[in-house]
Amino acid sequence: MSALTLNGPRWVAVRQHRRALWALPVAVAAALVAAVALRLLASEPGTLYPNRWYSMLRIAMEGAGRGMLLLPVLVAAFVAGPMLARETESGTYRLALTQSTTPKAWLASKTVVAAVVSAGCAAAMIGVYRLGWAPVAGSHQLSWADRGTYEATGPVIVAYCLLGVGVGAVVGQWLRRTLPAMLVAGGVTGLVLVLFGYLRWSVLTPVTRTTPLSEYADLALPRSSFLVDSGLLTATGERLPSWACRERSGGMGVCPADLQVTGRYADYHPVSHYWQTQLIETTTVLALTALALYTAFRVLRARRG
Repeated sequence: MSALTLNGPRWVAVRQHRRALWALPVAVAAALVAAVALRLLASEPGTLYPNRWYSMLRIAMEGAGRGMLLLPVLVAAFVAGPMLARETESGTYRLALTQSTTPKAWLASKTVVAAVVSAGCAAAMIGVYRLGWAPVAGSHQLSWADRGTYEATGPVIVAYCLLGVGVGAVVGQWLRRTLPAMLVAGGVTGLVLVLFGYLRWSVLTPVTRTTPLSEYADLALPRSSFLVDSGLLTATGERLPSWACRERSGGMGVCPADLQVTGRYADYHPVSHYWQTQLIETTTVLALTALALYTAFRVLRARRG
């Protein structure tokens, strides 16, 4: 607990940015009130279900999921700009170094405060999101594997916020100009989010379901499955796109003999892959965070000793 005690440079860091730090719990509280209110109204007895409040809850959860993707970007921009680059740009960090504070302690105080607050608020937002998401889970754009919902319901969003702290620490030390540092740090963190969004479902091998040609494999999947790919299977095991027969014969389910189509396939991720993917992605992002923080302190050491 002594590492988190608000004394010395950590107290100064909290004092300097107290308005921004207070804004986070206020935002969490406002989101909680909105989620509870919409959930209660959506399940109001005596009305048809789904009602208009249910639709509003769905819209709110879609927007909230996308909004939570911005949290790591904002964290990175804030750490890089107002917390680090601004002090370097204005020279106020020199005052801290005259108060028996080493450059290493100065940077550590900034990153520790940012990490604790951002991780805590991200964890709280996961709980708030899950509270509002539960009644609409599985509906269009709100499946467990959909972009936004996937990040907002698991620990990976906390890892991304910590990555934002690490990236912000590196960029803030490197550029030492407030606005450029904010833009670069936010851009790098956002790029990582986008990249992992494209790659995450290729880490685990999907499960394959096959059916005769007269049936559709993608319609026979287990409940809450995430469909990755589907198409036709030939006698040799070759995979063809689902429209290959229709393109040649002009009919649905009628395949030319030379294609040797024997059935259909569907690749999917079962819901059990959710926590496995979350664990793998969270671990990877935390490793990148550790690397970013190590780089930040190396940059600090190279420039200020």
